[in-house]
Amino acid sequence: MNRLSGKTAIVTGAGSGIGRASARLFAAEGANVVAVDMNEAGLRETAEASTALIDVHTANISDEAAVEFFVNQTLDKYGDLDIFFANAGISGGGVPLFEQSVEHWQNVLNVNLIGPFLAVKYAGHHMAKKGKGSIICTASVAGLRANAGGSPYSASKAGVISLVQTVSNELYGTGVRVNAICPGLTETGMTKPIFDGARSRGNEHKIGQLNPMSRYGTADEIANMALFLASDEASYVNGQAIAVDGGLSSTHPFVRRG
Repeated sequence: MNRLSGKTAIVTGAGSGIGRASARLFAAEGANVVAVDMNEAGLRETAEASTALIDVHTANISDEAAVEFFVNQTLDKYGDLDIFFANAGISGGGVPLFEQSVEHWQNVLNVNLIGPFLAVKYAGHHMAKKGKGSIICTASVAGLRANAGGSPYSASKAGVISLVQTVSNELYGTGVRVNAICPGLTETGMTKPIFDGARSRGNEHKIGQLNPMSRYGTADEIANMALFLASDEASYVNGQAIAVDGGLSSTHPFVRRG
């Protein structure tokens, strides 16, 4: 407990799933937490479900003015910002390749990639001036290899991985760490259609069968990695894209026998 005592954190996409689990965990570990999402009702549920106080802010994380505003508001209230977990994301749905529009791609890229860039731009600027801080971005195993998401989603998450590698070097000597988490299949609001479909067919036991753990992940398991990267325990971890996927990304495609 108290691994984040005295620290201030912003968590985006905190209205459900990984963001909600992380906001609650960060608060339980002693951080001042500002939870951000476009889903106002979801934010209220996150705050109400927490055992510690969580501030909520409704905003579109791909809107530059909105990000600048809630970062500055956090600094005004708490006087500091130590952690920014840029977790908000969208899947882009299952639109077939030849039916995808430029507007569809732009929407996915705006949320999944421009949002994390804005986190680095505004949170990183403050952190670099004070000489320390942790920025964490949610990427995906879909950003590492094919067949874990549609092309706009996968490209956006590959961009997130490149972003953390690049900006961690651009922030050379500042003491600011920038890392990405690459979740495998995890039960969240975004993946609900996959889980609902499998359960309706009686195939829930097959979800996650491709990884060596032979199961899907939970939001709490991803939140635990976010907590580690946010904490001083990860003080020498920088510029990394860490897969939390039950071992899925450790292997090439194969047919399991027996």
